[in-house]
Amino acid sequence: MQLEGSVINFLGDSITQGSGASSEETRYTNVLARMYGLKKANNYGIGGTRIARQRVITDSPYDQDYCMRCREMDESADAVVVFGGTNDYGHGDAPIGTPQDRTPATFYGACHDLMSTLQTIYVGKPVLVVTPLRRFNEDNPLGDGSKPLPVAPLRVYRDIILEVAFAYSLPVLDLYATSGIQPANPVVMERLLPDGLHPNVAGHALIARRIGEALKLL
Repeated sequence: MQLEGSVINFLGDSITQGSGASSEETRYTNVLARMYGLKKANNYGIGGTRIARQRVITDSPYDQDYCMRCREMDESADAVVVFGGTNDYGHGDAPIGTPQDRTPATFYGACHDLMSTLQTIYVGKPVLVVTPLRRFNEDNPLGDGSKPLPVAPLRVYRDIILEVAFAYSLPVLDLYATSGIQPANPVVMERLLPDGLHPNVAGHALIARRIGEALKLL
């Protein structure tokens, strides 16, 4: 797609909101906008949010899942980037579910609901699905430790995102596999992901380039 002069919606969590960046100007959405000459980068990132609906929902923005918010974005945008899943792994209370699920109450169902909705609203426009970054403690089936029972490591959530995106023929940027950000390497963690979860300024710049180059191919 032609990025210069385009309007892109970015749906995400704290990374999209800008956690780890030094300012709004250094979060990846705004870096990408400057780098590729976007007309506007609509930022729909809310820290702590998850793709799937939680069992207990409050009025807090924290509980506004992606399936709720994807219906409230600018429908005239030229493309959509959806980047999430790490909080579903880390502290989400929705079950994994099964591939047959189609409601937001499970992770499988929420991925189907989200991707089907985005494909319908933005029919014929690029919808780029971005998998979660690698993170500290990503093999713990208890997530960040707050889950009462074991569920699955982060790679299972990533695999479900890939599976469902394939079902809708949506393009995927698999940052889990190809970002080069691996906090198990202490030098990489220090320079790109210092808290093991949120990229710093250099990490945001790297993500901006990766997403921008992926969008150019669509």
